[in-house]
Amino acid sequence: MFLIPLLVILGLIAVVVMWVVGIYNSLIKLRNQVKEGWAQVDVQLKRRFDLIPNLMETVKGYMSHERETLEAVTNARAAVAGAGSGDLAGRMQAEAGLGAALGKLMVTVEAYPDLKASTNFLALQEELTSTENKISFARQFYNEVVMRFNNKVQMFPGNIIAGMFNFTAETFFELEDEAQREAPKVDFS
Repeated sequence: MFLIPLLVILGLIAVVVMWVVGIYNSLIKLRNQVKEGWAQVDVQLKRRFDLIPNLMETVKGYMSHERETLEAVTNARAAVAGAGSGDLAGRMQAEAGLGAALGKLMVTVEAYPDLKASTNFLALQEELTSTENKISFARQFYNEVVMRFNNKVQMFPGNIIAGMFNFTAETFFELEDEAQREAPKVDFS
């Protein structure tokens, strides 16, 4: 007589436990995808970081009087090196500054026909362009995974399980400087 109600109760408990485990595992999976997404961005940012000294050495010989532009790239690269990997927002801001400085450098290069014709420079420019494209794709992937994770953490019923196990929303990769959203100005006059 007591067996059937007990089995029903145990069955309901088992269903609830499986439901909680399923949501918890999906949160773990998404959190790991967020980490992997940032790691992919980081790989490409490191590649760009490593290309800059070669680019700077090639450019220095041609642009000796463009000291301000060269120093801006050097300072931006130093800011990236100084940004800790634990401070994601600071790292994103430093990387955005480096991207802007490199953009300004490439615009400045337009005034130096000999530099633009240099095979070393052309190869480095192609590598940097390729790397920037890979960074863009990696950032896009990262933001897509962050969106999926944040939706799971913030929407019912995942928010209940997320709250129980201290899952918190992740930060999107966004540009904070409005000037970086605008295309660089090229002036051939």
